[in-house]
Amino acid sequence: MSSWALAWRLARREVSARFRGLRLLLLCLFLGVGALAAIGSLGEAIGGELAARGRVLLGGDLELSVSQRLAEPSEQAAMRAIGRVSETIRMQSMAVTAAGATAPVQLKAVDTAYPLYGRLTLGDGRTIRAPAGDEVWIGRALAERLLVRPGDTLRFGTAGFRVGGIIADEPDRLGEGFTLGPVAIIARAGLDRTGLIQPGSLYDTRYRIATAGDPASAVRRFERRFPTAGWETRTRDRASPGASRFIARMGEFLTLVGLAALVIAGIGVGNGVTSYLDARRQNIAMLKVLGATSGMVARIYLLQVLAVAGVGIFLGLTAGMVAVPLVGMAVGAVLPVAPGLTFAPAALALAAAYGLLIALAFCAAPLVAAGRVPAAALLRGALDARAGGGWRGRLWAVAAGIPVAVLALLTTDRPAFAAAFLGATAATLAALVGIGAAIRMAAARLPRPHRPLARLALTALHRPGSRTVSLVVALGLGLTLFVLLASIRTSIDGNIRRSVPERAPALFALDVPPNREGEFRRTVIAVAPKAVIATVPLMRGTITGYGTTRVADLATIPEGAWALRGERGLTFATTLPAGSTLTAGRWWNAAEARQSLVSIDTRLAEALKLKIGDPLTISVLGLERTARIASFRRIAWDTLGFNFVMVFSPGALADVPHNLAATIDMPAARAPAVTRALLPRFPSTSVVEMGGVLQQVQDVVNQMATAITVAAGIAVLAGIAVLLGAIAAARAARTYDAVMLKVLGATRRQILLAQAIEYAVLAGIVGAVALVLGVGGGWFVVTQVFGFDWMPNWIVILATLAGGAAVTIGIGIAGTLPVLRARPAASLRAL
Repeated sequence: MSSWALAWRLARREVSARFRGLRLLLLCLFLGVGALAAIGSLGEAIGGELAARGRVLLGGDLELSVSQRLAEPSEQAAMRAIGRVSETIRMQSMAVTAAGATAPVQLKAVDTAYPLYGRLTLGDGRTIRAPAGDEVWIGRALAERLLVRPGDTLRFGTAGFRVGGIIADEPDRLGEGFTLGPVAIIARAGLDRTGLIQPGSLYDTRYRIATAGDPASAVRRFERRFPTAGWETRTRDRASPGASRFIARMGEFLTLVGLAALVIAGIGVGNGVTSYLDARRQNIAMLKVLGATSGMVARIYLLQVLAVAGVGIFLGLTAGMVAVPLVGMAVGAVLPVAPGLTFAPAALALAAAYGLLIALAFCAAPLVAAGRVPAAALLRGALDARAGGGWRGRLWAVAAGIPVAVLALLTTDRPAFAAAFLGATAATLAALVGIGAAIRMAAARLPRPHRPLARLALTALHRPGSRTVSLVVALGLGLTLFVLLASIRTSIDGNIRRSVPERAPALFALDVPPNREGEFRRTVIAVAPKAVIATVPLMRGTITGYGTTRVADLATIPEGAWALRGERGLTFATTLPAGSTLTAGRWWNAAEARQSLVSIDTRLAEALKLKIGDPLTISVLGLERTARIASFRRIAWDTLGFNFVMVFSPGALADVPHNLAATIDMPAARAPAVTRALLPRFPSTSVVEMGGVLQQVQDVVNQMATAITVAAGIAVLAGIAVLLGAIAAARAARTYDAVMLKVLGATRRQILLAQAIEYAVLAGIVGAVALVLGVGGGWFVVTQVFGFDWMPNWIVILATLAGGAAVTIGIGIAGTLPVLRARPAASLRAL
């Protein structure tokens, strides 16, 4: 019989069907692998659903969109040559009821070919297409807000429309992206009656095309024929790029958090295996006496660990798969599509690989140590000094750990971010291990207290067999995560509470005619005399080139260069905008303002490696214009005013047809009255209350924070498992101590108090460390990642820390209760 076959035969006889002694290993791998499997499966489920429904979500096999103009006859002919075409025009507008109630809407004018794919259905079950010229289909949110129903009348611009039905399903809704109000669908001919489209009006024209050919090839041919027209293109395989990028980035971040949780759980695996092998001393001793080699002992217990790890990994993968539809039911409104039960082989295989490698890395040292100790040493007693895993154990751990890092870096789109995240996790673990070792050395050198219980507690921190380092790591990880989450959440909440009420304008207006700006201001001031009004020219354009690079020639968009994706808001100004600070170059003077110059956001400049004096080319209304970069600016995005990535000189854009955008800063209570006063005089102007927009943004932030909190909660559970593992690994030594103290007359209460003092000392020291680490990590996330001010609520943070410390101390003391039940006679016979 081969050595491995014999090892498996012996291992199989010893493993309990109830996994006695290895349940901690099972639990840790179940938590870590389950989290990774759920995150990966959810991402693949949503991605697969988006891909499968691509043409329905997009409204066609490909889409060509442009702002503030219609397609030229030559462009329309090129589209018809590709396939069947449907034209849709979207713009921001205001819905006004007969009673004068108003609401901002996303007005969508469609032709008779809409929708090319999918079904537009109403609440009464009808499947419909474009409405009649005097009809409108409205979203349920709009009907509920304005208290209208089918048969009522709504006005858009200067035209009235009869509500023909309430939309139940708009097939291309997800592909439309973020909107500032519910949708209202009218006929293409009905839009002409509204008078909303004027020179300079902001609107978006989309041409969806159904084709039997390859959409990507058709897009490339169209772009080659009209390279400077400013068309934005999408195909059915990227019908909702915004949703896809959001899901991908959140999935990537949550995967790293899950991997960190699995690494933390790996410490629990090591503690659990150590505890299990300590309980198998007599078995190992007998194997050694009967001639088993160190390699045979390591093989036997490695196979046991792998068998239990396999069960834990399988259960984790199963739980991850089952969690996907449960998450879909729980937070279906948050996700772009509703995921169902999904078998994602790649995600499951990756989670299983992570689990197996982590298990091997952290069980290496105790397994090698078990095989290296001679039988005589194992038979000497529970407190015999055990040799460590030595260089073989460390080599084994490194050999299993390196593939974990390699997999994490190879399966991410941002390896630098992943490396930094994993490095920070490793540094935190290393710091906690160092602090644990320092506590142990300091306890050995401190003067002995006169009180017996305090002396016992201090001695327990450094005595042979103590698990001080493991306890510090377990307590430190849990408390650091508590503090980190509390500091991030309270800082974000503090920014929202402080910044939004003080800086957010009450109203935001679009498409204010430049020649009627004075009348617009007078109308507002008549209703709200103390209102502060700010206006800027506003148009839309696409960056088509920078320096010597054409955007169309890029294989991938550079990291951080999000402004290259689609159209951006453009403006021009004579003075430096409020909220901007020059970081390089200088602002143009009156004479230079007649030249074609531009000022760029400094972060975009860094992403594109731009220099002062480089050219920047944009496409506006189908024509390209080139400006020279005059300066870089740092933008205070949280001012909630007008913030533009690109601000041009008047000489660059003043001759382009445009309207004005306006912010109105005043008490929010006056907003409805101002809106009612503006709409009769400015029917083509859209007025949006910023409170609703900010609530949407806050909801998104809260949803992201909840997802991060849930993922971090898995890490907290893993930290608790590590604490239980550290307690279990020290049970033999603690049992010996308890028995000796009982023989010498100690009561259970005194033993429990001594251990409580030990945990309290550790919690006090580790709590201070966790406060520093957690607050430092929170500061980095809040200020450097989110770009917010550092505004933690110290009362909440300290209360969270105290509560977390109390919970972990309670778990530690509860875990030692079995030690107190040990009978001296039975325990002494086993020594």
